[in-house]
Amino acid sequence: MLSNNPELTRSRRIREVALYFLRLGFTGFGGPAAHISMMHNEVVERRKWVDEQRFLDLLGAASMIPGPSSTEMAILLGYERAGWIGLILGGVCFILPAMLIVLLLASVYVRFGTAPQAGWLLYGIKPVVIAIILQAIWSLGRRAIRNVLMAAIGIATLVLYFLGVNVLLLLVGGGILLLAYAAVQNRSRMLPLIGLPPLALWNFPLVAAAVPYSLPVLFMTFLKIGAVLYGSGYVLLAFLRSDFVVRLGWLTDPQLMDSITIGQVTPGPVFTTATFIGYVLGGLPGALLGTLGIFLPSFVFVAIIYPLIDRVRNSPWMAAFLDGVIVASLGLMAGVAAQLAIATLIDPFTIVLALLALILLFRTRINPTWLILVGALAGLAVKLIA
Repeated sequence: MLSNNPELTRSRRIREVALYFLRLGFTGFGGPAAHISMMHNEVVERRKWVDEQRFLDLLGAASMIPGPSSTEMAILLGYERAGWIGLILGGVCFILPAMLIVLLLASVYVRFGTAPQAGWLLYGIKPVVIAIILQAIWSLGRRAIRNVLMAAIGIATLVLYFLGVNVLLLLVGGGILLLAYAAVQNRSRMLPLIGLPPLALWNFPLVAAAVPYSLPVLFMTFLKIGAVLYGSGYVLLAFLRSDFVVRLGWLTDPQLMDSITIGQVTPGPVFTTATFIGYVLGGLPGALLGTLGIFLPSFVFVAIIYPLIDRVRNSPWMAAFLDGVIVASLGLMAGVAAQLAIATLIDPFTIVLALLALILLFRTRINPTWLILVGALAGLAVKLIA
């Protein structure tokens, strides 16, 4: 029998948030789309912390603020489940495992001068990740897409994403289209003004070029990146190169590519690339400050936006805008899934593994974590035999 004691209930929720996001931090391979898909499977379908619509609302909010979207979803879901303590624990517990793994790999890199290879591990994991993303897109899409226009926005977003259109423009554009449609439906001549987040314009140099290395400049540079960056790991690569290679001259291009590779092949948020760069430049203090700098804005933005989500949903104007952002987000997830599939499904083994994982996800309530572990072991076995 469950206790009716509010303190015990609160403690249980805090523990649930901490344990779940710690586990996800160790097993969350595949990037933001995969992380969000795993969260959906766990917190909506299995644990029922939130329903589909609430998850979609949180996803829309996370998509509209700068920073790593999957980390911001972890922070938002932690806040939703366990209040302010959950906000902190959701983000920290998701980030911490990846940070520790990256620290270990960075120490190996600094000592031996090469990045450890992990391709064999991802060979069996990525096909499973594709199946997880596809299952989540299908489940979320059934709830989010309610008419032909919304379907068209999702498809258009997918096409424009492959044409290289800016991610933020696609999200805002989807919101504005549905907002305009709602205005026409209500025969209103007045549309609310929608501005981009003001911090998205903050991309000016914080320091002069070619300055000597220092921890404060390292921290402020990562803080700026975390506060303004929208988009994928490729966008992160562009920001990092602009600051650390071109402007500051602290890294070489090969070092930068090694850092991005480590961020991609380790579980958890790709932004732990900051941990790797910080360690290479300044040891443990640099790693800790780099990590803090790039993730801190996400906690601040979530704390600001969370109380506004219900107001947005209750406003017919902003609800229409949020629905457009949500549909565009699903289009972006589909684009990421397609890119991963092209790069991953390269032989009969990977194709069959992805299909089997997809069947299991649709036919059973299996935890995706187990599928990822089985995929990793199967991939390792095939590589060893070959």
